Formats: sequence, C-alpha cells, structure tokens
Amino acid sequence: MTQAAAARADVFRALADPTRRAVFERLARGESTVSELNAGFDVSQPAISQHLAHLRRAGLVTERRAGRNAYYRARPAGLVPLIDWVERYQAFWSERIERLQKVLKEMDE
Repeated sequence: MTQAAAARADVFRALADPTRRAVFERLARGESTVSELNAGFDVSQPAISQHLAHLRRAGLVTERRAGRNAYYRARPAGLVPLIDWVERYQAFWSERIERLQKVLKEMDE
C-alpha cells in the first residue's frame, strides 16, 4: 500500500465511527478540552480520549497543552487524502454522465 493510500485509509477509518465524526465536527467549530467534549456526548471521558487518539493518528486533530489541560482542535488539512479521493472519482463520474447525456440525446433524434 502506498503512503497516500495508507493516509486515505486512516482518514476513512477514523471518520467511519459516528461518534468520531461528531467529535471532529464539534472541534471544527472551535477548540475544546476533553471535559468540554465529554459534556456534549453520551459516552465516557476515556471513550472521548480514545476517539481523539484515533483522530490524532489520522492527522485530523491537533493537541495543544497548557498546564494540566489539553486542548484539541480540528485539523482540516487532514481531510486532504479524502478530498483528493473524492475529486478523482468526481472527474470520472462527470465524464460518464456527459457520455450518457450524449447517448440519450442521440437516441432521441
């Protein structure tokens, strides 16, 4: 597996879990501590920490330490492997749809 494919797989794996997606979306709105995140979810604090660890490994979240607190923030650049993958297939489908439109137009004539 190439490095790009591995990065893409990490992002897909991290965002496959609905709670992790919700944590990422929450962090996209602003920085939070684990305690602040935990207040918005019906899961334990250790579970939130595990979700954050998955998101960090995938490059989707950054951590900043200040004293005893850790602050987390979404890292939108971590979505680049996912965006690249979607864009590649978007071009593929656009071409296919144009061909289909052409065939359908020819059938109508």
